[in-house]
Amino acid sequence: LDPLRSLLHSVSSGLSAKELSDMKFLCLDKIGKRKLDAVQSGQELFNILIEQQEITKDNLELLKKLLQRIKRQDLLSQVVQFEEGEPHAPDDQPDEHEKPVAVICDNVGREWKRLMRELGMPEVKLDRIEEAYPRKLYEQLVQALREWQKWKGKDAKVGDLITALRGCRLNFVADKVEE
Repeated sequence: LDPLRSLLHSVSSGLSAKELSDMKFLCLDKIGKRKLDAVQSGQELFNILIEQQEITKDNLELLKKLLQRIKRQDLLSQVVQFEEGEPHAPDDQPDEHEKPVAVICDNVGREWKRLMRELGMPEVKLDRIEEAYPRKLYEQLVQALREWQKWKGKDAKVGDLITALRGCRLNFVADKVEE
Protein backbone atom coordinates (compact mmCIF):
# COMPACT_ATOMS: atom_id res chain seq x y z
CA LEU A 1 0.00 0.00 0.00
CA ASP A 2 1.10 3.52 -0.78
CA PRO A 3 2.04 5.14 2.57
CA LEU A 4 0.71 8.55 1.45
CA ARG A 5 -2.67 7.04 0.50
CA SER A 6 -2.79 5.23 3.86
CA LEU A 7 -2.13 8.50 5.66
CA LEU A 8 -4.79 10.33 3.66
CA HIS A 9 -7.30 7.53 4.29
CA SER A 10 -6.61 7.78 8.00
CA VAL A 11 -7.01 11.58 7.97
CA SER A 12 -10.18 11.31 5.88
CA SER A 13 -11.79 8.80 8.23
CA GLY A 14 -11.09 11.14 11.15
CA LEU A 15 -13.02 14.07 9.65
CA SER A 16 -16.57 14.98 10.60
CA ALA A 17 -19.00 16.25 7.94
CA LYS A 18 -18.58 19.80 9.31
CA GLU A 19 -14.77 19.55 9.17
CA LEU A 20 -14.90 18.26 5.58
CA SER A 21 -17.19 21.16 4.68
CA ASP A 22 -14.74 23.61 6.28
CA MET A 23 -11.83 22.07 4.36
CA LYS A 24 -13.76 22.30 1.09
CA PHE A 25 -14.45 25.98 1.78
CA LEU A 26 -10.75 26.58 2.43
CA CYS A 27 -9.91 24.95 -0.94
CA LEU A 28 -12.21 27.21 -3.00
CA ASP A 29 -9.17 29.09 -4.35
CA LYS A 30 -7.61 25.82 -5.57
CA ILE A 31 -10.63 23.83 -6.78
CA GLY A 32 -13.69 25.05 -8.67
CA LYS A 33 -16.98 25.34 -6.78
CA ARG A 34 -18.79 22.84 -9.02
CA LYS A 35 -16.08 20.22 -8.48
CA LEU A 36 -16.05 20.90 -4.73
CA ASP A 37 -19.84 20.56 -4.48
CA ALA A 38 -19.52 16.99 -5.77
CA VAL A 39 -16.97 16.06 -3.08
CA GLN A 40 -18.54 13.77 -0.45
CA SER A 41 -15.47 12.61 1.50
CA GLY A 42 -12.00 13.63 2.55
CA GLN A 43 -10.61 10.99 0.20
CA GLU A 44 -12.34 12.61 -2.80
CA LEU A 45 -11.00 16.01 -1.77
CA PHE A 46 -7.47 14.64 -1.33
CA ASN A 47 -7.64 12.84 -4.71
CA ILE A 48 -8.39 16.15 -6.44
CA LEU A 49 -5.55 17.86 -4.54
CA ILE A 50 -3.18 15.03 -5.53
CA GLU A 51 -4.24 15.33 -9.20
CA GLN A 52 -3.48 19.05 -9.02
CA GLN A 53 -0.13 18.34 -7.34
CA GLU A 54 -1.22 20.39 -4.31
CA ILE A 55 -0.51 17.34 -2.13
CA THR A 56 2.46 15.08 -2.84
CA LYS A 57 4.42 12.71 -0.63
CA ASP A 58 7.17 15.33 -0.47
CA ASN A 59 4.87 18.34 0.01
CA LEU A 60 2.13 18.13 2.64
CA GLU A 61 2.12 21.84 3.51
CA LEU A 62 -1.43 22.44 2.21
CA LEU A 63 -2.77 19.44 4.13
CA LYS A 64 -1.07 20.66 7.32
CA LYS A 65 -2.48 24.18 6.87
CA LEU A 66 -5.99 22.79 6.33
CA LEU A 67 -5.81 20.63 9.45
CA GLN A 68 -4.43 23.55 11.44
CA ARG A 69 -7.28 25.81 10.26
CA ILE A 70 -9.96 23.29 11.31
CA LYS A 71 -8.14 22.82 14.63
CA ARG A 72 -7.44 19.09 14.28
CA GLN A 73 -4.07 18.84 16.04
CA ASP A 74 -4.43 15.05 16.36
CA LEU A 75 -4.63 14.62 12.58
CA LEU A 76 -1.95 17.24 12.05
CA SER A 77 0.43 15.30 14.29
CA GLN A 78 -0.22 12.16 12.17
CA VAL A 79 0.88 14.11 9.09
CA VAL A 80 3.96 15.45 10.87
CA GLN A 81 4.89 11.93 12.02
CA PHE A 82 4.50 10.73 8.43
CA GLU A 83 6.82 13.50 7.21
CA GLU A 84 9.41 12.63 9.82
CA GLY A 85 9.29 9.03 8.61
CA GLU A 86 8.32 7.71 12.03
CA PRO A 87 10.29 4.51 12.53
CA HIS A 88 8.08 1.44 12.56
CA ALA A 89 8.73 -1.70 14.55
CA PRO A 90 10.66 -4.24 12.48
CA ASP A 91 8.29 -6.61 10.68
CA ASP A 92 9.58 -9.66 12.51
CA GLN A 93 8.59 -8.20 15.88
CA PRO A 94 4.85 -8.44 16.57
CA ASP A 95 3.01 -5.41 17.88
CA GLU A 96 2.15 -5.85 21.57
CA HIS A 97 -1.55 -5.39 20.71
CA GLU A 98 -1.60 -7.99 17.91
CA LYS A 99 -2.55 -11.02 20.01
CA PRO A 100 -5.07 -9.26 22.29
CA VAL A 101 -6.75 -7.70 19.24
CA ALA A 102 -7.05 -11.11 17.57
CA VAL A 103 -8.55 -12.63 20.75
CA ILE A 104 -11.02 -9.74 21.10
CA CYS A 105 -12.04 -9.89 17.44
CA ASP A 106 -12.63 -13.64 17.67
CA ASN A 107 -14.80 -13.35 20.78
CA VAL A 108 -16.62 -10.00 21.03
CA GLY A 109 -19.04 -9.94 18.09
CA ARG A 110 -22.06 -7.64 18.24
CA GLU A 111 -20.93 -6.03 21.50
CA TRP A 112 -18.06 -4.27 19.72
CA LYS A 113 -19.63 -0.78 19.90
CA ARG A 114 -20.25 -1.13 23.62
CA LEU A 115 -16.61 -2.10 24.11
CA MET A 116 -15.37 0.84 22.04
CA ARG A 117 -17.59 3.25 23.99
CA GLU A 118 -16.13 1.84 27.20
CA LEU A 119 -12.69 2.65 25.73
CA GLY A 120 -13.87 6.24 25.18
CA MET A 121 -14.09 6.21 21.38
CA PRO A 122 -16.23 9.03 19.95
CA GLU A 123 -19.59 7.93 18.55
CA VAL A 124 -18.88 9.64 15.22
CA LYS A 125 -15.87 7.36 14.66
CA LEU A 126 -17.91 4.27 15.49
CA ASP A 127 -20.62 5.31 13.03
CA ARG A 128 -18.01 5.97 10.34
CA ILE A 129 -16.49 2.52 10.81
CA GLU A 130 -19.91 0.88 10.72
CA GLU A 131 -20.72 2.71 7.46
CA ALA A 132 -17.40 1.76 5.89
CA TYR A 133 -17.84 -1.97 6.63
CA PRO A 134 -21.58 -2.71 6.50
CA ARG A 135 -22.50 -6.28 7.49
CA LYS A 136 -18.84 -7.11 8.24
CA LEU A 137 -18.88 -7.39 12.01
CA TYR A 138 -15.34 -8.78 12.37
CA GLU A 139 -13.86 -6.05 10.15
CA GLN A 140 -15.78 -3.34 12.03
CA LEU A 141 -14.17 -4.46 15.27
CA VAL A 142 -10.68 -4.78 13.74
CA GLN A 143 -10.92 -1.25 12.32
CA ALA A 144 -12.38 0.14 15.55
CA LEU A 145 -9.50 -1.30 17.58
CA ARG A 146 -6.95 0.04 15.08
CA GLU A 147 -8.62 3.44 15.25
CA TRP A 148 -8.50 3.30 19.07
CA GLN A 149 -4.78 2.43 18.95
CA LYS A 150 -4.07 5.36 16.60
CA TRP A 151 -6.22 7.68 18.69
CA LYS A 152 -4.50 6.72 21.95
CA GLY A 153 -1.00 6.35 20.46
CA LYS A 154 1.54 5.39 23.10
CA ASP A 155 -1.20 5.46 25.75
CA ALA A 156 -2.99 2.46 24.17
CA LYS A 157 -2.42 -0.25 26.78
CA VAL A 158 -3.55 -3.87 26.84
CA GLY A 159 -4.60 -3.23 30.45
CA ASP A 160 -7.10 -0.65 29.18
CA LEU A 161 -8.58 -3.26 26.84
CA ILE A 162 -8.94 -5.73 29.72
CA THR A 163 -10.53 -3.09 31.98
CA ALA A 164 -12.97 -2.10 29.23
CA LEU A 165 -13.86 -5.76 28.57
CA ARG A 166 -14.59 -6.26 32.27
CA GLY A 167 -16.58 -3.01 32.30
CA CYS A 168 -18.78 -4.51 29.56
CA ARG A 169 -19.08 -7.75 31.58
CA LEU A 170 -17.10 -9.60 28.91
CA ASN A 171 -15.02 -11.34 31.58
CA PHE A 172 -14.47 -14.48 29.52
CA VAL A 173 -12.81 -12.45 26.76
CA ALA A 174 -10.84 -10.42 29.33
CA ASP A 175 -9.54 -13.67 30.84
CA LYS A 176 -8.49 -14.93 27.39
CA VAL A 177 -6.65 -11.67 26.67
CA GLU A 178 -4.79 -11.94 30.00
CA GLU A 179 -3.54 -15.46 29.20
